[in-house]
Amino acid sequence: MIRALDLTDAETAERVLVVQRLAYAVEAELISFDGIPPLHEDLEALVASSEYWLGRYSEGELVAAVTYELPDPDTVEISRLVVDPAHARRGHGRALLDHLDELEPRPVSLVSTGTANTPATTLYLSRGYTATGQVEIAPGITITQFRRALR
Repeated sequence: MIRALDLTDAETAERVLVVQRLAYAVEAELISFDGIPPLHEDLEALVASSEYWLGRYSEGELVAAVTYELPDPDTVEISRLVVDPAHARRGHGRALLDHLDELEPRPVSLVSTGTANTPATTLYLSRGYTATGQVEIAPGITITQFRRALR
């Protein structure tokens, strides 16, 4: 089940924070960099986020979430895609992205991830995204930017 998340609900926000930290800890290990901002975000900052949140549940437990912004009428920008590592490789991330495509059918979709994050890169490429560039965020550490255009 996928539904919009209400981070004003304390229990939901706390579970999102747990899933986010677990997921970004895996990415930090994959890219050899623990300076990923959401990895260190506290509950107050998470709740203050202006992003839209969708969550995927399995057996009543939140196991994955995606956040996005709508910077203009043609674009959806994915800010975060997190999956609890205990539930990884079961299609939760893909299901969230598919649901987002249906919910916000915009012609352009943007996302970025650590270049060395092979699972995320593979997911985005399999969904029709193209790498558009890399940005160095720390010495020797880059993120890859992706874009998908449906027109």
